Amino acid sequence: MKQELKNAFGRVFLTIEVDHKNKWVSVNWTGYLTEDNIKTGVLAYTQTMADAKLHCVLNDTSQILGGWDHSLEWVINEWAPRASRAGLKYFALVSTPESFADSTASTFKANLKSFRAKVFNDIIKAEDWLRRFSLRS
Repeated sequence: MKQELKNAFGRVFLTIEVDHKNKWVSVNWTGYLTEDNIKTGVLAYTQTMADAKLHCVLNDTSQILGGWDHSLEWVINEWAPRASRAGLKYFALVSTPESFADSTASTFKANLKSFRAKVFNDIIKAEDWLRRFSLRS
């Protein structure tokens, strides 16, 4: 089942799907993201992951406009430990090279301690990497 989260203008900023075949939660961000959008979105897909008893997330940020550095501290210090407690172990983050979002993604990975994450510029490579962990069990 696909879940869509919408911003105050009624536009979808995040889609969340459980990929049963690959045993991960797939999320796709689009447009400009506010701090509230990010907090609402990450908490929603973390709950989806926990409910499905999965441990991997494929997080595609390649369609966002601008950066998300306004939320980086909260994501690292508040959400990441919470997501880890909910079962998140492996996180593949797809970003667009040479974008503001890519810069934030690199900072996120460099400061993350709660679970294993890797940043990719190619969704196929991200899926291949994540599949090594998701299909083990």
